[in-house]
Amino acid sequence: MTGTTPTETLDAVVLGAGVAGLYQLYQLRKAGYKAKIFEQGGDVGGTWYWNRYPGARFDSEGHIYQYLFDEDLYKGWTWSEKFPAQPEIERWMHYIADRLDLRKDIKFNAKVTAAHYDEDRGRWLVTTSAGDVVDAQFFVSCGGMLSEPLRDLFPNKEKFKGQVVYTSRYPASGIDVKDKRVGVVGIGATGIQVIQTLAPESGHMTVFARTPQYTLPMKNPAIGAAEGAAYKARFGEIKSRIVDTFCGFEHDFDRNWVDLTPEQRHAHMVNLYEDGSLKFWLAGFPEVFTHPECSEAVSEFIIAKMSDRLKHDPHLLDVLVPKFSDYGFGTARVPLERDYLEVYLRDNVTAVSVKHNPIVGFTEKGLQLADGTEHELDVIILATGFDAGSGALSAIDVRGRAGRSLRDEWNKDIRTTYGLGKHGFPNLLTTAVPLAPSAALCNMTTCLQQQTEWITGAIDDLKKEGKTTIEPTQDGEDAWVAHHDGIANATLVVKTDSWYMGSNVPGKPRRLLSYIGGVAVYKDKCNEEAAAGYPSFARA
Repeated sequence: MTGTTPTETLDAVVLGAGVAGLYQLYQLRKAGYKAKIFEQGGDVGGTWYWNRYPGARFDSEGHIYQYLFDEDLYKGWTWSEKFPAQPEIERWMHYIADRLDLRKDIKFNAKVTAAHYDEDRGRWLVTTSAGDVVDAQFFVSCGGMLSEPLRDLFPNKEKFKGQVVYTSRYPASGIDVKDKRVGVVGIGATGIQVIQTLAPESGHMTVFARTPQYTLPMKNPAIGAAEGAAYKARFGEIKSRIVDTFCGFEHDFDRNWVDLTPEQRHAHMVNLYEDGSLKFWLAGFPEVFTHPECSEAVSEFIIAKMSDRLKHDPHLLDVLVPKFSDYGFGTARVPLERDYLEVYLRDNVTAVSVKHNPIVGFTEKGLQLADGTEHELDVIILATGFDAGSGALSAIDVRGRAGRSLRDEWNKDIRTTYGLGKHGFPNLLTTAVPLAPSAALCNMTTCLQQQTEWITGAIDDLKKEGKTTIEPTQDGEDAWVAHHDGIANATLVVKTDSWYMGSNVPGKPRRLLSYIGGVAVYKDKCNEEAAAGYPSFARA
């Protein structure tokens, strides 16, 4: 982009108008910096703008999936249920943008296509699909950890005469599935939400399932005036609590597997299961991530629950229920669901395993499997996942010192420093990228608030010291990667193929994307880094 004339000069370009981007813009603007968000979508919301598929909702409790920097902002919104659905979440995002008057500094329908660092000037040149060419000191990525969908996994899509839609780009107007043959590909968290919601409306639904999932039932009570007032009264407690737990939720591990008798372990699991939340996973036993005996017992408990709900149907058990010999509970993303398993007991739903008989492509009439079987369909819904963590920035032509490509570097090895920056890319500050809890194992608002606050503090510290650039050193990056891998490799998570390990993306380097040392530990390490004068970063 040498010789390109900028159309705008800023202190900071912020990528994305989701949870992280909105708060990052607010902070930078409040601190006196000239900043602007460039957003691919037509409005605020990030993942909650794009993911409009039927059944999309929180699996974090609404009262903790909020900004906690302003008590009045927090108390000015009341959720209608414990786990709100996408339309309500999107309205909340609009409330935030309007209450903080953020829209005037957001450009919508402007996808960032390239960001190149100019070493001579120490500044970034950022271009967008809308024709913007922005000169900025800082490029702050708030593109999200699940925002770059995997496409074109199956050939010949153009041959299919029916309708094909990705859950990640589901039309806001919805799709009429009444009396239609609907195929859903994928039974991860998104696929589960779609299946349980659309199955009763469909003429017939065929679910193409590859990897069976451990699931937990969701209990989703309505929130009335009294319930809303009760959680708002606990604002201070919630704010201080969630930053010091393992996954940024209000609940946390409070007992160890090794300290309990078999009877106590079982009673604890029953109690956690009845909560109807992710508490069973993220506040059960910490050893579920590290201890094979604990992992097996917890897995078998869930397997038994799922088997009972499926009426012990041999075919459904084979297609939908994991085997501990394949992987243990909690070592991959655990979806919350509402009567999802019961859907398969309906006469209009068929479960098809594609684990050993994969989909080979589209036909004019539907989808064909490796053995030649053709499934005739009218609508195909692809819940095929994302290039997690690294995908948002890898989709952009990001170039640092000497023209080095971030995409090329991450295609070789997934590395960052605290998930906040990358060696060779000065003044690129990042959220929700690999090697931080926000890449998977965190209530997103908890971790994204912490990361954006750290970024604002780092920029402020530069300004106070009369410096203009910050970049992770090679030694700093090496140290963080070693620390991250040391913790990760002591867990059972790295033995499981899932998007947590990047296994869903062909050719993606294998590394646990999320820091698994815990949200509280991560926060403390980031704070220690800043307090010590940023020893893992070169600043000039």
